[in-house]
Amino acid sequence: MSNPILNEKAAAEAARSGWAAAQPSGRSTPLGPLDDGPISGWQSSNVMTVAGTATATGVLLVILLAAASVGWVMGPSSDGTSSSFPMLAIGGMLVGFVCGLVVSFKPQLARILGPVYSVGMGFFLGVISKSYNNWQSGIVVQAIGATLAVFAVMLFLYKSRIIKVTERYRRIVIMATMGLMLFYAVSFVISMFGARVPFINDASPLGIGFSLLAAGLAAAMLAVDFDLIERGAKAGWPKGMEWYGAFGLLTTLVWLYLEVLRLLSKLQQR
Repeated sequence: MSNPILNEKAAAEAARSGWAAAQPSGRSTPLGPLDDGPISGWQSSNVMTVAGTATATGVLLVILLAAASVGWVMGPSSDGTSSSFPMLAIGGMLVGFVCGLVVSFKPQLARILGPVYSVGMGFFLGVISKSYNNWQSGIVVQAIGATLAVFAVMLFLYKSRIIKVTERYRRIVIMATMGLMLFYAVSFVISMFGARVPFINDASPLGIGFSLLAAGLAAAMLAVDFDLIERGAKAGWPKGMEWYGAFGLLTTLVWLYLEVLRLLSKLQQR
């Protein structure tokens, strides 16, 4: 089990089909499961690598940041002349959600839908970040810094094997994450009928604890993403799977940033 976006079963099927990677002799060569070693006969330039995935992640991040800059400019102004939340931002979030859903079942589309996701979610992040910053000046810089710090710490803990991503670890993190996402979905439906779950956004001790838990889950998911990318590279997945790994890692970073932003906002209200 892995990041919900990184559907391991779908990834294995896509990898076995050999898409996005040239065959060494023009014949079909099925890939083995995740834990297998590299497939003999495949050139290293045609298979997934950790460095290649990092490059793809960087490309998606640049696109996301560019779209976020546009969203920031179009977001509510700090002088009060424009306080409305652009509906286009909601559309961007929905586009991102649909892209994530499609890629989880069709990994081979990650190269195409990854940039689309980055544009949609980037614009949404820019608008919502501007809204938070108008309310609590400087919070966005703090949230970005904290997100990068958490990413660096989790990468160090993973690479040094202080955190070992076992099957049990993956199962606990993924089940907890799915439970949290289900809770968010139910809360959204409830809000449509005028009700609300107070501690999701309130700065109460329970609300802060909830945000700490959510941010902690997002951080734990980073290790799961690192593990899947590393195992995919060792298994000799096709080159195109680098975009799949990058897509999943980016979705976790977006989730982590939003949870950190909400947590810092609650702490500043205390």
